[in-house]
Amino acid sequence: MRFGLYLPPAAEKGPVPTLIFLSGLTCTEDNFIQKAGAQRVAAELGLALLAPDTSPRGPGVADDAGWDLGQGAGFYVNATEAPWAAHYQMQTYVADELPALASLHFPVDGARLGIFGHSMGGHGALITAFRHPDRFRSLSAFAPIVAPSAVPWGHKALGAYLGPDRAAWADWDACTLAHSTAWRGPILVDQGSDDGFLATQLQPERLARACAAAGIPLKLRMQAGYDHSYFFISTFIEEHLRHHAAALR
Repeated sequence: MRFGLYLPPAAEKGPVPTLIFLSGLTCTEDNFIQKAGAQRVAAELGLALLAPDTSPRGPGVADDAGWDLGQGAGFYVNATEAPWAAHYQMQTYVADELPALASLHFPVDGARLGIFGHSMGGHGALITAFRHPDRFRSLSAFAPIVAPSAVPWGHKALGAYLGPDRAAWADWDACTLAHSTAWRGPILVDQGSDDGFLATQLQPERLARACAAAGIPLKLRMQAGYDHSYFFISTFIEEHLRHHAAALR
């Protein structure tokens, strides 16, 4: 597995809070680092940025001809079905292995972790924080897939990785997890109103209803004129970093 890590100047003096960013379908660890424009504000706030790849890769790793399944499309779940289960243990990697590895080798504070992401990565951030509310202190997302059990991307991915029994999908659906998680921290979600995936794949109103019913403080901001691109992310990245810094400090 490959990952990118940005360390702010404050890391020269000791371990710093760390934000894990999970990217979306077809992305690698480089997309966020190259396109989001996050380093300047992260330097000011003293935040490390840790960006993993979106799936395992390599000639021995299962793949699919479609762009929305297989390599580049791990969906941050722990697969149980062949041939995916052999390598696609992305939840364990993101929640357990990667933070431990970073803390061992770099001046990052494993006790002060935040997580955020975009699209498939927004889904990953939500479910990871909801599944591990004792481990992550801050949470946000850009245009997340909030209810994979209810949309085509999720049907394809969860059906492949977890099998046809939809009861097994519940542990990987943010809207379902909202009703059982102990997470009660504030969540910031930005969604572009001109996002071509909004109606069919994203449906943030589902998350708003689930969080309201569960008593989870969610700020959902619909941003007029913005689509699904990194221009959208780069426009609002500073506000997300400050949202995380307030919790991690």
